[in-house]
Amino acid sequence: MHEAALQIELRPLTREHAAAFCQLVIALAVFEKLPPPDADAQVRLVEDALGAQPRIEVWLAFVNEDPDPCGYMILVETYSSFLALPTLYLEDLFVLPERRKGGVGGALLKKVVSLAHERGCGRVEWTALDWNVNAQQVYEQRIGAKRMSEWLLYRMTREDMQRLLDGEAK
Repeated sequence: MHEAALQIELRPLTREHAAAFCQLVIALAVFEKLPPPDADAQVRLVEDALGAQPRIEVWLAFVNEDPDPCGYMILVETYSSFLALPTLYLEDLFVLPERRKGGVGGALLKKVVSLAHERGCGRVEWTALDWNVNAQQVYEQRIGAKRMSEWLLYRMTREDMQRLLDGEAK
């Protein structure tokens, strides 16, 4: 017997679902084996999404009229000087384990592509952890994304920035 297809609805974050959004971010941190956002960071997340000057765009995924979201994505706009067009960057995409393989992740991916296309973006970009082979297979085999092996990701933490600004960089 086949399960009925999931009814997936994607909606922008509202204050009503702010706490549920923070719980999803915590679940992603656990999945990625990273420290989750503390209470102050959770407040900043919500304000950065819903405040007077939003820094991030958050979309939530709901299934079968469940009042709680089962997935989310965070988007930010960057810019390509060579294309002279914006790029829509997918910072996070996460679906609760019990809702994976039901089309929720695919719906979120299709939404970011649709938004980028509607907004005239030259591209959509994101990163994947090297150990998340399942995600890599979806990106490369199912949706046709290309791995950019010639580009390396660099990062500075706040502490690294402070050392450089204090003249203590290595």
